[in-house]
Formats: sequence, C-alpha cells, structure tokens
Amino acid sequence: MKSRLPVIVGFGGYNAAGRSSFHHGFRRTVLETLDAQARQETLAGLAVMMKLLRAVNGAYLDEAGQALDLAQIEDRYAAQILASTLVRRIEKQHLDVDAAHWHKSIQVANENGASLSFVTNRRQLPEPLPANWSVEVVDAQQVRVTLHDSCEFKVDSYRALPVKSAGQLPTGFEPGELYNSRFHPRGLQMAVVGVTDALRSVGLPWQQIVDQVAPDEIAVFAGSIMSQLDENGFGGLMQSRLKGGRVTAKQLALGLNTMPADFINAYVLGSVGTTGSVTGACATFLYNLQKGIEQIASGKARVVIVGNSEAPINQECIEGYGAMGALATEEGLRLIEGKDDVDFRRASRPFGQNCGFTLAEACQFVVLMDDELALQLGADIHGAVPDVFINADGFKKSISAPGPGNYLTVAKAVASAIDLLGAEAVRERSFVHAHGSSTPANRVTESEILDRIATTFGIEQWPVTAAKAFVGHSLATASGDQVISALGSFRYGIIPGIKTIDEVAADVHQDHLSIATEDRQRDPQQLDLCIINSKGFGGNNASAVILAPHVAERMLRKRHGQAAFDAYLQRRDATRCAAAAYDQQALQGQLEIIYNFGNDLIDDKAIEIGTEQIQVPGFAQPLVFAKDQRYRDMLD
Repeated sequence: MKSRLPVIVGFGGYNAAGRSSFHHGFRRTVLETLDAQARQETLAGLAVMMKLLRAVNGAYLDEAGQALDLAQIEDRYAAQILASTLVRRIEKQHLDVDAAHWHKSIQVANENGASLSFVTNRRQLPEPLPANWSVEVVDAQQVRVTLHDSCEFKVDSYRALPVKSAGQLPTGFEPGELYNSRFHPRGLQMAVVGVTDALRSVGLPWQQIVDQVAPDEIAVFAGSIMSQLDENGFGGLMQSRLKGGRVTAKQLALGLNTMPADFINAYVLGSVGTTGSVTGACATFLYNLQKGIEQIASGKARVVIVGNSEAPINQECIEGYGAMGALATEEGLRLIEGKDDVDFRRASRPFGQNCGFTLAEACQFVVLMDDELALQLGADIHGAVPDVFINADGFKKSISAPGPGNYLTVAKAVASAIDLLGAEAVRERSFVHAHGSSTPANRVTESEILDRIATTFGIEQWPVTAAKAFVGHSLATASGDQVISALGSFRYGIIPGIKTIDEVAADVHQDHLSIATEDRQRDPQQLDLCIINSKGFGGNNASAVILAPHVAERMLRKRHGQAAFDAYLQRRDATRCAAAAYDQQALQGQLEIIYNFGNDLIDDKAIEIGTEQIQVPGFAQPLVFAKDQRYRDMLD
C-alpha cells in the first residue's frame, strides 16, 4: 500500500493574535503589509471578540447602537485593538504583577515577659495545639489563647513581580463565557473553543466525515505540558488546604495534562478512536503532530485532530520559570532599551538583544486527513505534513541547556525535503520558522544550527522568522503557533519580520541566513515549504516539514490523476463556501461552540460484537478487526 499523505484540511484556535482560522491571527501579525480590506476585516473581527462592538444582522454597532463601516472601525478602534493584542503587560484579569499575593512569615514574641493573648473561634484552633499555647474558654464559641513564648505566623503580603509581560488572549475575550464551562480550568476552556474553531473551518459537517470512516480511524492527540494549574485544576488541588479551604472532587481529574484530548473526545467529537498526548516540553505540538501523521501514513487513522492548549499565565509558572532565569524581566528589558520606561510589547525579541522568553497562553489545532479521504470529501487542503523528526541531546550537563539533538532534527528535515521536492525548491523556495525563544543562549545556538545546515546544503540566504516575537512562548502550543503562521505565509506570500527588534544581535550566526525586521513579500507560488523548528527543555528537539497547498495539490494530481482531481475541485467549491460562511459568522461573534455534555451517550448493551467486526451505535461504518500478519512468519 502506498503511504498516505497527511494533509491539513482545517485549522483553528486562539492566541494573543486572536482567532487562528482563516489566517486572522496571522493577519494580525502582518497588519502593516495587508491590503485595506483584509486589515480592516481582521480589526473588525477583533473588535467584536474584545466586546468593543456588537454585531447585529451583519452590521457592526458601537455602544450607542450606531452602525460603523470597516473604515470607521479602524479609525476609532485600531489603536486600542493593537494595544490589547499580542505580547503586552500582564493584565489584572490574570494577575496583578505589581501586587502579587504571598505569605510572609513573622516571628511574634512577648515583650518584657508580658503575656500575649488573643481571642478566636474554638473551631479555628490548630491541631495539635502548640506546646507554648494555653487556652481559656470565653463562651460556647470563643476561646482566649495565651502565648507563653515566641510564635511564628504567616500573614498576607504583596510584592511586585520582576516579570510583567506575557502573550495573552485579546483583552475582553473570555473563552469560558462561550459555553457552559462551570469548574473548567482555563486551559480546558481554550481547548473546547479552539478545537471548535478548527472543526468549523473545515467546511464539512463532522458527522459527514464520521460516516465515511470506521470508528477507530479517528484519532486525537492533544494536551499541555504544565497541566491545568489554575484554581479549578492542580493549582486549587495543591493550594486549597494551605489556604484554609477544601479540595473539590474535580480539581485532580480536570488538572491532568491529557485532559484536552479527553474533553475533545467526550464533549466535542464523541470519538471512540485512538487518543492520547505525547509530552515533549516546548516541542509538544510537533511531538503530537508526528504521532498524528504516523497514524495516517500507516493507515491506522484517516482523520486526526492534533493540538495543544496551554494556560500558564499564573504566579506559580512565572515564578518557576523566573527562578531559572529564563524569563524576560522588567529590569532586563530596561537595560536593553537603555531607558526607564519599558515597552513590554517588545519583550519577546528573537535573535536580537534579549534577556529571556515571554510566557503566553494559546490553543492551536489542525485537522489532518489522508489524501484519498480529502479528495473523496472535497476537503480544502491548506498544506501537507510529510514528516516530523525528533531527537534527544545525549548526555547533558544541564537539563535545560540546548544540545546537539537539534542539529539532527533540522538536518534530517532539510534532507527529507530535498529528497521529496529537490534541492532547488529547498534552496530557493523554503523558509524557516525558528523556535526563536528570545533567550541569549537560543539566539546563538539555534542560529548556529540553522546557519551550518544552510551552508552544508547550499542554501545562500535562508529566510528565518519567529512567531514568538508576536505571541510569546506558549510552551506546549508554541510549535502550533509556528505551524499556523506558516500556513498564513503560504496563503499571503508574506514572511513576517521580527518587528520587536531594531537589529539582529552581533553574536547571531547569519552568514547563510536572512533575518529581517520587516515583513517580506513573495509570490505565494514561490513558497513551497517551511521548516518548523522547536527546542524544548530536557533535550526535546523536533523539526517538521510543512508543504504549501499548491505543492500538495501537485502531488495529489499526480497520484490520483487529472480526472479525479478535477472532480475533487468541483466538490471543494461547496466546502469552501460552507467554510467561508462560518468565517463570516465568527467575525460577527457567532462562534457556535461545540459542547455536548451528556448528549448522545453510547449504550454499551447496544454494541454488536462479532468475530469479524464490532458495530458501535452512532457510527455508520463498522469497526472491522485488522488482519495482523506481521509476526506470522515467526510461527509457521
């Protein structure tokens, strides 16, 4: 059997640039280079998302109910929208970085031998009672406590955090308001709304897709690396007793890092297929993408949802990464800029003078199909993923330090692309989405890797961009941000410049690299592929080859024949119309979140079990048992 080509038939999610489907998030990062129609449409969509405008029957209304056209929206709201998207100062809805709460220990002692006493509720006494406390009953509820020696208390205190910037969802956009999200951690809220966006972008009803495949030919690989750390997840689980509260029955279960996949299966897709999450630190999205394309290429799955959702903008994550010296601090940015007023919008500075990365929240998902199914259904093809390469670093002195594994992944990705498309395509029509974490170590080590490999393969001026300059570092989702941005470059022919730096740092290796601070425009037909590079703590390195849609179409035309491809193009027209209709609704704020809690449950007793197959209620196709001949020769 020929290896099936995994093609991207839908994508969506949310990050600091806004909604990802139909390239709106990408368009936010290259607004300066877009034509007026695209720029104004994206600004209007963001204005609705941020609750600056209401959309009624296709019209945009301001607070007074006055209708505004796109040009008026840009004139009135552009400055506010730009200031309230991408990387910026952390907003108080997440955390007050000027007054972060903590407990300070103070030592209390008697003065001049005098006793120290206080009255409290009997039920508030600690157990067991400290040895130097004596208790006297005041009434049925209260007691008087006398301290006979010193005692340590923990009291509320507040301090400014050295880290004050992050990539946050657009101001005013709250994913939990879009569906019944009671008790859901923010990361799971984002997973539900993000995967809905990806599914809606496909332009095909999900049930129509399900009816064409077996129940076990659908797979979901999604998760997070930091788990769910807010009060509804592990954060509340760990903190409740220390704060004097109680643990709930939901906090542990909802805190698991695989829960995004579980929520997608249980409440969005109703899938009984393969599920899981591969964790690879900051390369996690590519780890899951590799799993997804392997399932499709091997024929084990025909439809795969791949993605991640990460919500790390909380005090614990900031303090943890900050203690490692990994994050850009206010003082560090002040030293770089050489002035007292810090521009937090320029906190993430890949390949420039920088002082650490910038945490971000994001959810990104892609919908993959095998090429045959995509043609059969008339799915729109936004790109293809022939391979993802993963390598570790070998022996390490520091678990967080970069290592040699990334040389292997990038070199294998380039060699694979040359083997598939030829040397000219890679040398003349490829670009790189660098990990670009914005740390001093990364700018040197990653640029050296890319520069040496470009030299080896005869690439003269390899265009390099880095999505983290705009949206920050979303940890598990980071390489998803890169993939989505690459799809935008294929669509518009724009390679985003690293616009948060004035110039490339002197220690960056760039003899064979082209790192620009302004957007670069190309004919989209002259962008054949993108190398997505990702580096993670612990030696988790991954590089992916993403093919442009025109390249994928050329491959499918050759494999399936012109007649089959022409028939596909006719079916695709209807798909594109349906997808465009969703986009217009989404721009008006009608996101139609899919959340089926307790609906369409499968009756176990109605499952029909045979010796050759299983029929699962709700699925048109049976699950046919595969004939496994792999090891028969060892028994014959």
